[in-house]
Amino acid sequence: MAYDTTEDQNLIIATARRFAKDSLAPHAMAWEEAGTLDRATLRALAELGFAGIYVRDDVGGSGLTRLDAAIIFEELSRGDVSHAAFLSIHNMASWMIDTFGSEDQRQRFLPALTNMEMIASYCLTEPGAGSDAASLSTTARLDGDDYVVNGTKAFISGAGFSDLYVVMVRTGEAGPRGISTLLVPKDAPGLSFGKNEKKMGWQAQPTAQVIFEDCRVPVANRLGEEGQGFTFAMKGLDGGRLNIAACSLGGASDALERAFAYSRDRKQFGQALWNFQTTQFKLADMATELEVARVFLRHAAAALDAKSPEATKLCAMAKRFVTDVGFHVANQALQIHGGYGYLKDYEVERIVRDLRVHQILEGTNEVMRVIIARELDRGF
Repeated sequence: MAYDTTEDQNLIIATARRFAKDSLAPHAMAWEEAGTLDRATLRALAELGFAGIYVRDDVGGSGLTRLDAAIIFEELSRGDVSHAAFLSIHNMASWMIDTFGSEDQRQRFLPALTNMEMIASYCLTEPGAGSDAASLSTTARLDGDDYVVNGTKAFISGAGFSDLYVVMVRTGEAGPRGISTLLVPKDAPGLSFGKNEKKMGWQAQPTAQVIFEDCRVPVANRLGEEGQGFTFAMKGLDGGRLNIAACSLGGASDALERAFAYSRDRKQFGQALWNFQTTQFKLADMATELEVARVFLRHAAAALDAKSPEATKLCAMAKRFVTDVGFHVANQALQIHGGYGYLKDYEVERIVRDLRVHQILEGTNEVMRVIIARELDRGF
């Protein structure tokens, strides 16, 4: 199916692309060197309606679709993958509250989240529970009107930076049916953070452990009922996988444009690199692969919007395919730059480093194959 953009979506594209060019790209290198996200920039994104993309409008959300979100994150990632990907995480956390939270929770948290006065992180992964998320061991024991939480979450984007943490905890039996979801504010007693991890990419995003030591969280901050948390987390990941795929697509598109411009300027053996057919063929293949990825990503996003029974399978397919293509294209763009591609001044190496983790997070691409195979087994 072809997905021609509507007039409204064309306006979204123009707005997001202009912001990426004017407000993200010029600062991406400095943010990476500083090792931190820029709150003013995130709040400027909120002013454009990008902090509650698919949150309902009564609490300040934009009420847009998953297809709209894929378009937004692709365009923003042309400017800085790190900030765009973090915004995706914030949106996922906000969506979970809007979709599964009580009316009181929606009114308490979402107005501040949609204008980014409050910033949210998503806490599922643990040191001993990565791909096998259902084996998480962070516990929440009921004590009066509070839960007492103990355990550690790992690889959490925004740890120590964010103001609210959407945390999956074990309140019951082993396995997925014993998992619940709590909303934990940064100032909760017993909450602390580990040291900032030194990472290959996403260096503008602080990433650390989130540590709970007899951390008290009001029962009123539990999303839904006990035992529903794993379902909430998995439903959140369908959209998260589309968003991270969109970030790969945008970053790789930026890398392709940089490689094309470089091939026009760089001369070897008396002529521009562009004049060599091998360079033309490589760039043609890169552009083709990105266009195929874009069409399939939008197909998967439309399926999620339509609540298709195939949505989970298509989201996993899109995440696997688009992130693999995105990293390959960015890596080829670096190769076209030759030795200069390895230098930070040319920034394409930053894109390569930022995109590599997309094949790991939101479920590794090996896990995506497991999901796809499982869905195929159900369907045949």
